[in-house]
Amino acid sequence: MRSNQNESRIRVVIADDSLVAREMLVQILESDPAIEVVGQAADGIEAVEMVERLRPNLVTMDIHMPKLDGLGATERIMAFNPTPILVVSSSVHGEGMGRAFDAMELGALEVIKKPEPRDWADLDRIGREVIRKVKLLSSVRVITHIRGKKSYTPEAHLSDEAPDSMRNLVAIGSSTGGPSALLEVLGRLPADFSVPIVIAQHIADGFIPGLVSWLNSGCKITVEAAVDGGKVLPGVAYFAPTGTNMVMDGGITRLQPPGSGQLYIPSADTLFDSVSRSHGKRAIGVLLTGMGADGAEGLKLLRNKGAATIAQDEATCTVFGMPKAAIEIGAVERVLPLGVIADAIERLVVG
Repeated sequence: MRSNQNESRIRVVIADDSLVAREMLVQILESDPAIEVVGQAADGIEAVEMVERLRPNLVTMDIHMPKLDGLGATERIMAFNPTPILVVSSSVHGEGMGRAFDAMELGALEVIKKPEPRDWADLDRIGREVIRKVKLLSSVRVITHIRGKKSYTPEAHLSDEAPDSMRNLVAIGSSTGGPSALLEVLGRLPADFSVPIVIAQHIADGFIPGLVSWLNSGCKITVEAAVDGGKVLPGVAYFAPTGTNMVMDGGITRLQPPGSGQLYIPSADTLFDSVSRSHGKRAIGVLLTGMGADGAEGLKLLRNKGAATIAQDEATCTVFGMPKAAIEIGAVERVLPLGVIADAIERLVVG
């Protein structure tokens, strides 16, 4: 848990494709004990994702970046997660300056010249000015700019590399009370749900075929037991068979025997760990009702990689043990009632 001193610091995300520029800004900003750099984005897509995940007090935004430029990133941030934005640009003349003002039209608050190595002799003065602007603007209450919501489509700004930034797998862990909770979540997803789902449900030997059949009767998506070496497909939910752990090897399921002395089979921690390595920030991790703490550490690994993480809230859990354990170690981004988790997953997948 962070100290009160850390909680009162100004949390900043730096967005710039230049490693040198990012390191210089980190050095400047963290020279002031009141400021903490909580994230560094090398392109506009990363900037948008970091703002959604980290909820900083301010973003420093470069204009010229790959995948999604500073204008596109500003538009998305101000439409969906309004945050004070300070444009830090090396373009202070002509067209470059015009683009900086375009960013202000989209919701950025101010523009300042980017510190550069050639400014070393005057770095103290420039640094003081950057810090002053960050402190001043971080407390400004910004409003939503609906232009970004009206104009945004997934193809509007993304390059051919965009699919790497989209959510492409949902991983779920559940235990006591899990079957009915899973029906509530899976049963609300549409038949054309666009990504695969992999599930570790603690259950007695021999019951997975019956659970799969029961869920299929109440779901629009397809529910199956996973097979070793099987390729996961969009709109299909795969259960680890009883007596095995399921891990993801890219888009392939691998089945493994449980470890010696393993208490919960299949292991949600093992599944989440493999998903964190194979899918990283493109995944969504969900922890539902269940006894014990299985899944908490794995969900933390997912969150550390930038994945979206959800836990079922106490009021709707049969047993709050697994979600509670994950919440207590900071593994959970959103704590939600069972009835809205499917909608949250759909929104995260669509983006």
